[in-house]
Amino acid sequence: MIHALIDADILIYRIGFATQDEDESQAIRTMAGFIEDLLLFDLPNAQTWELFLTGKSNFRYEYAVTAEYKGNRKKTEKPTHYHLLREYLVSSWDALVVEGMEADDMLAIRATALGDDSIIVTLDKDLDQVSGWHYNFVKKIKYYIAKDEGLLNFYKQFLIGDAVDNIKGAKGIGEKKAHKLLDGKTEQEMWDIVVEHLGIDHAWENGHLLYMLRTPDDRFKPPV
Repeated sequence: MIHALIDADILIYRIGFATQDEDESQAIRTMAGFIEDLLLFDLPNAQTWELFLTGKSNFRYEYAVTAEYKGNRKKTEKPTHYHLLREYLVSSWDALVVEGMEADDMLAIRATALGDDSIIVTLDKDLDQVSGWHYNFVKKIKYYIAKDEGLLNFYKQFLIGDAVDNIKGAKGIGEKKAHKLLDGKTEQEMWDIVVEHLGIDHAWENGHLLYMLRTPDDRFKPPV
């Protein structure tokens, strides 16, 4: 039995902006139709599902020193129906509002607990550090991340950074260079390379900001 783990944060923004000029009832119908089609046609083997929304608190804010975590999003406008759609997902789809962490973390926690009986449904590349099944609902691609591949994806993010979340990487290093530096290395070797390019403090910081939790009390720990 496959259990779909759905990143509802992304749905709020995509459906919200798509229905920006529509009335409330149409926004809700569009959201309902999208989820129903997703489960019926895109993920026909998913017999159960969970939706997750990010709450107000997040432990990552206390670790961000180099730059304010998600500080570049302060002026980002929310869709007109942002709160309406959140309330709808909670009341009609039992979406869980996650506090103290992000919805992404809870997807990773549940995927770790369920293993290959689950599939992560998101567009967020941060979840590609988590081994198991994934589904990109825009490209309509289902793919599998092996444990070693997930670890490599995670350490590449140290060097690349994440412009969306205002996480600073190493200057002059993009996807191709990060892959060349880290591919085929052990975790200890990858950590040493990251420290070499970022410095120990910045490396620790990025670790806490980028790492997706695997249990509720989990935190990033380097291989030393």
